[in-house]
Amino acid sequence: MKLSILIPVYNEEASVADVIRRVAAVPVDKEMIVVDDCSSDRTPEILAALQREFPTLRVIRHPTNQGKGAGIRTAMEAATGDCLIIQDADLEYDPNDIPRLLKPIEEGQAKVVYGVRSLAGQKLHVRLGNQLLTWLTNRLYGLHIHDMETCYKLMRAEVARGLNIECRRFDLEPEITAKITRRGYAIHELPISYQPREAKKLSPWRDGWPAVRALWRYRNWRG
Repeated sequence: MKLSILIPVYNEEASVADVIRRVAAVPVDKEMIVVDDCSSDRTPEILAALQREFPTLRVIRHPTNQGKGAGIRTAMEAATGDCLIIQDADLEYDPNDIPRLLKPIEEGQAKVVYGVRSLAGQKLHVRLGNQLLTWLTNRLYGLHIHDMETCYKLMRAEVARGLNIECRRFDLEPEITAKITRRGYAIHELPISYQPREAKKLSPWRDGWPAVRALWRYRNWRG
């Protein structure tokens, strides 16, 4: 079973090389698709060097900055795997967890698997924001999941492509969960390791309200 690992990147010069090398070392049949969302730092230069190191690494560059959701859509269109997972280009998520997340799908036990983080290391306001969004998701959609905002959402390719992703920023996460649920797929959860970073691009105040709006908007989605 081939896994497409989708890696949206924006100004990640400090960590992108380490992330790519860790992903490349994961012992699964895979392809790596990086979408550089018009980075203005040394990220493009680093990615070019990584392509020489890993000839199978595919890099797509947006001519303008369009947001994480747009990056995922671009990567998804290029993906050829049986399953897809999003890998953020920082060092918060450990690619070594990927084979364990893939196993329930390989064994036919699930079509969607979420990696559940411990949020204990997050700043209080970030942790409360994550917990509130998960609680609201469960209330609106009748779920019992533990981490709606996790980046590690691994799913069959046909499930992912049927979602018709629209959101451009961090409201992508509630959109994915809402649409998965509206299409009747169960979400299988497994614990993962997680190391929150200090410099977060996500703002609970700027990005929290769009996430709430997305949860509300997709309650009656029938795509």
